[in-house]
Amino acid sequence: MTSSSAPLEPVPPKAWSVLFSSTWAFTVCFMVWMMFAIVGIPLKKQLGLNDTEFAWLTAMPVLSGSLIRVPLGNWTDKYGGRIVFAILLAISVPSTWAIAYATQYWQFLVIGLFMGLAGGSFSVGTPYVARWFPKRLKGTAMGVFGAGNSGAAVNKFLAPVLLSLGLGWQLVPHVYAVIMLITLILFWVFSASNPAHRVPPTTHWSEQLAVLKNPRVLKYCQYYSIVFGGYVGLSLWLPRYLMGEYHLSLQSAALLTACFALPGGMVRAMGGMLSDKFGAHRVTWWVLWVCWICLFIMSYPQTDFTIATSAGPKTFHIGLNIYAFTVLLFILGIAMAFGKASVFKYIGDEFPSNVGAVSGAVGLAGGLGGFLLPLMFGWLHDRTEIFPTTFMLLYGVVWVSLIWMYWTEVRTTDVLSSSKPTSRAA
Repeated sequence: MTSSSAPLEPVPPKAWSVLFSSTWAFTVCFMVWMMFAIVGIPLKKQLGLNDTEFAWLTAMPVLSGSLIRVPLGNWTDKYGGRIVFAILLAISVPSTWAIAYATQYWQFLVIGLFMGLAGGSFSVGTPYVARWFPKRLKGTAMGVFGAGNSGAAVNKFLAPVLLSLGLGWQLVPHVYAVIMLITLILFWVFSASNPAHRVPPTTHWSEQLAVLKNPRVLKYCQYYSIVFGGYVGLSLWLPRYLMGEYHLSLQSAALLTACFALPGGMVRAMGGMLSDKFGAHRVTWWVLWVCWICLFIMSYPQTDFTIATSAGPKTFHIGLNIYAFTVLLFILGIAMAFGKASVFKYIGDEFPSNVGAVSGAVGLAGGLGGFLLPLMFGWLHDRTEIFPTTFMLLYGVVWVSLIWMYWTEVRTTDVLSSSKPTSRAA
């Protein structure tokens, strides 16, 4: 007896060029989006900001980059990713350059909103890239594109180097604006457009957004608010956290933050491949458990306590040293990278004709998580003066998703096998 299998759907010739030009553009956009994580440190001192005000400074670009994601996803479906991505890059160049001329706190907040539009590029690139690849490679392709999150790590390396030149913090936005302008040119040269990837021109926005009523979309928004929102929030807050908790210099704090941000972006492609092989459900479930364990350990504050013994009182110290903290941070970054890929594997598989609208909504939820979390981190520290409240908060949020996922998916699925959920409840 002989067996035959159906031929694999071919990959269009332009697909790889689109993937890599889009990934590079997204990396640069993410680098600009995270700029205040480093530049904000000297600005905090210059403007005399408390931690809550500093959090608002870092979070304003994240707010605009999040709110624009749903419209950008819809425009990508309707007009094509190439033109929308190019326009977004072009708009981001002057606003990034203009940051260097701000002198007052409100000016940084307002210009930061315009600069933050670059963060919406994820909702353009995801549907743009996904439609160039067959279903068997969608998870991998979206994972490779999502590796552009490593722009957060590039910022952690590049911005401290530019600051160390002694030419003022204004050099950073100037250099970033030039890099983005060059990226715009390269993207336009190496990207491509396929009219077949667009929705019919008569499609109304209400039709595109109708899919967002599906309760599964809300669940994926919750997952993404952790794996992406947590990633963005920590990328912005960790330099301040490390300088306050472990008394590191800005350069050392930025380097250790890169231990979280770099794998959190680079191994996202691996998360896409694992999701293609084992399914989004199983990968997401184990990602949440790894995050839960790491956050539980990282939540414990530095503690000194004294107990009475027969030989007199003895004092003990419990707390993570910088080495153990860095290892846990590294593991957390990898777990979140896998989770970011697996959530979008859900979307690519279950909403193939509405990738733009759904990815925009899910990306909005993740971006809003990245906006709100630094504000909450700063507020909690101002109120408690305990830095690990950062991880206590994230620990509680992960619990919500674990419970939700258990009741809607895990009860009907063996996560150790290849079986899929028998129910699509939210």
